[in-house]
Amino acid sequence: MTDVTNGVLHTLFHSDQGGHEQVVICQDRATGLKAVIALHDTALGPGLGGTRFYPYATEAEAVADALNLSRGMSYKNALAGLDHGGGKAVIIGDPEKIKTEELLLAYGRFVASLGGRYVTACDVGTYVADMDVVARECRWTTGRSPENGGAGDSSVLTAFGVFQGMRASAQHLWGDPTLRGRKVGVAGVGKVGHHLVEHLLSDGAEVVITDVREESVRRITELHPEVTVAPDTEALIRTEGLDIYAPCALGGALNDETVPVLTAKVVCGAANNQLAHPGVEKDLADRSVLYAPDYVVNAGGVIQVADELHGFDFDRCKAKATKIFDTTLEIFARAKADGIPPAAAADRIAEQRMAEARNR
Repeated sequence: MTDVTNGVLHTLFHSDQGGHEQVVICQDRATGLKAVIALHDTALGPGLGGTRFYPYATEAEAVADALNLSRGMSYKNALAGLDHGGGKAVIIGDPEKIKTEELLLAYGRFVASLGGRYVTACDVGTYVADMDVVARECRWTTGRSPENGGAGDSSVLTAFGVFQGMRASAQHLWGDPTLRGRKVGVAGVGKVGHHLVEHLLSDGAEVVITDVREESVRRITELHPEVTVAPDTEALIRTEGLDIYAPCALGGALNDETVPVLTAKVVCGAANNQLAHPGVEKDLADRSVLYAPDYVVNAGGVIQVADELHGFDFDRCKAKATKIFDTTLEIFARAKADGIPPAAAADRIAEQRMAEARNR
């Protein structure tokens, strides 16, 4: 345990991945709850971010994930124009085996003990129904069902925001914010991806899709027989004449194997953590592939859960998500002016907003 503690403390106090304001270790023996809540930066307001329920191999791995995810939320929330800082929580364990109502209630009490410094929501392994349970012990809970005062599924606005990012990419690269006549490949047509396909088709795009789940593909092709299906992602990214690639499934989609064979000139999708490692962004730039940073364009979901705290209004949320278009253009302009990749430009803009808030 000493080695784990020393590793965590070194990360917090002496590394670029640290700098967090607060990290809370939570345990409830009666329910088996083991959780980590990390607050990265609250200069803009209370930390906002989901709760991930995952069977981590080690406690150290869980802490590292909470630190990385909360830091990412600081940047996402800043660029989304929200008055929230970055927070994230992880619950250690297989949700299929240990998730119970009692465990979620115990977790809710720990979140409530922070007095509003952290606002939680859904993430991998947690769902709207889970947030309804957590909310029984903690009023700083969002992502709840409409029956319990929440907004429900956030995939509609997430897809809408990604579409705005695509429009901005088209404006920047081709001088026109329309996808009409463009060939767009969507990898992953689940909750977010199938909404994105609808936006693209309505705008006149030619769409190619792939998904490991046959039922997800079938749902789209039955409604839209004009949509082309690629056998897998590997084939999709090699599609001749592809203008835009939209990774909407797992992270790490842009890596040393995929980038060299990518035919698209733009990457803009809903998946989190698309860059397998920092060097990939330079590889994209070297191939003249425009990358719309994932945490910028997929912010529609966090915009929705933040709005829920004030009494959810879909039109108000959609108006905020529409601004992803302007934010994406601002990032591309900053990247060009500073001679840096778009993700680095996005980081600079987010850091500037957080710094200005700290100095007020």
